[in-house]
Amino acid sequence: MWSKNKYKLMKIINEKQLWGISITRFRIWKSFYVTLLIGSFMACDDFVEVDQPNNLLTSELVFEDVATINAVLRGIYADLRDGSLSDDLSVQLGLYTDELDYFNTQNTLFDHTIIASDGTVFSWWGGAYNLIYVANAVLESVENSTFITQENQDQFRGEALFIRGYVYSLLVELFGPVPYITNTNYIANTIVSRNDVNEVYDNIIKDLEEALELLDNDISGERIRPYKAVVEALLARVNLYAENWQDAEDMASNVIDSGVFALESNMDEVFLKEASGTIWQFIPPSVGENTSNAETFILFAKPTNVALYESFIDEFEFGDQRLASWVGSITDDGNTYYYAFKYKEKGITSISSGSNEDLISFEYPVVFRLAEQYLIRAEARAELNKIAGAQSDLNVVRNRAGLRNTMSSTTQELLDAILRERRVELFTEYGHRWFDLKRWFTLERPENAAEVLTPLKPNWKDTNVLFPVPESEILLNPNLLPQNDGYQ
Repeated sequence: MWSKNKYKLMKIINEKQLWGISITRFRIWKSFYVTLLIGSFMACDDFVEVDQPNNLLTSELVFEDVATINAVLRGIYADLRDGSLSDDLSVQLGLYTDELDYFNTQNTLFDHTIIASDGTVFSWWGGAYNLIYVANAVLESVENSTFITQENQDQFRGEALFIRGYVYSLLVELFGPVPYITNTNYIANTIVSRNDVNEVYDNIIKDLEEALELLDNDISGERIRPYKAVVEALLARVNLYAENWQDAEDMASNVIDSGVFALESNMDEVFLKEASGTIWQFIPPSVGENTSNAETFILFAKPTNVALYESFIDEFEFGDQRLASWVGSITDDGNTYYYAFKYKEKGITSISSGSNEDLISFEYPVVFRLAEQYLIRAEARAELNKIAGAQSDLNVVRNRAGLRNTMSSTTQELLDAILRERRVELFTEYGHRWFDLKRWFTLERPENAAEVLTPLKPNWKDTNVLFPVPESEILLNPNLLPQNDGYQ
């Protein structure tokens, strides 16, 4: 039951599919987001009786209330924090590369035996398009609204465009060509084809550039919702991946030169929720909770799931403070195991307040941080043959970790040094290592995915640089063909 005066009721449909996303998965999405909506709507005084929904919800949902749109956006951020595109990617893509060793019986990512019916790729694809659907619904609702102020319209539109761009930035790296959907027309979207990679990049950049014009740069609070610098940070990354070197340099410079952020000198404080280098982070589900990253990685005994490859430890130079602060170890039965220790709070945390214990979260999952922007700019400058600038940016990251200036002086030497620096700076963070190995493969640089993973992963094939489009989606929509190479 919804307020007759404030809300336009969506039409209810009973279709078998939406955008090629199966009913089962969409029901999961529907139950999550509609629960949020009902919580907002139940506060209304005026109610009308409506028919019971049969199956799926259509595009004509119009959110004409600020509180409701805020609730929906908070739901999206919660799903980005906890869903299939959360920092679970840190584990999944770490297993796919040379970051994480596996101590259980079998894992298709670790073994490189992914097939088109694999549940992981199914969840990535479906989870992403569910989020895109909601972002598109917000965009359409804001555009059609007569109740929301221009200031709120700009904020909501900017956030929704950023969300769509962010999700697509992950989709294109995982799957390559994907459909770039910008509306909630379920009939049209059941027969979409895939856009090529360059088209996807162009659309992401277009969305983000519009978001940049709409969002302000107010970073008061906990940096948990997008603002201008967050968009610039993503634009820097996307332009780097798209080989738009000058644009990548410019966007990273905007973030670095803003004067808002600073690298933490204490490596143990880089991932605290109030860290000065954090650009965007997710708030935990409840007070006292911290990160799933710590829950997954920190070891108290011999690993039964994942640990860092022992060979990864050799990547740290002598005196690198990141090794001491960000890598933990445990010895069991004479064997030493290493684990990612960037996030240090495992479980519920609290502080003493008189005779009471008050719950408090010390760490939030960090998505964008300043060190990445320096490394993005260093790589872009190296590609532009701006050697001194690239060296300077690389040295900022190295010096803060207690290392001397780089000795690299040519473009190729600098690119190699930047890749190594990215490996020890960004390990187990949202799949950076995999995306770098993949980029190096495409660019035919040394130390790329094939060179690194062939001796480590017996099942490695060059076609593994992309994951398969889920088989179930192709059955629903043959226009998604051709399947990525190696998965036919």
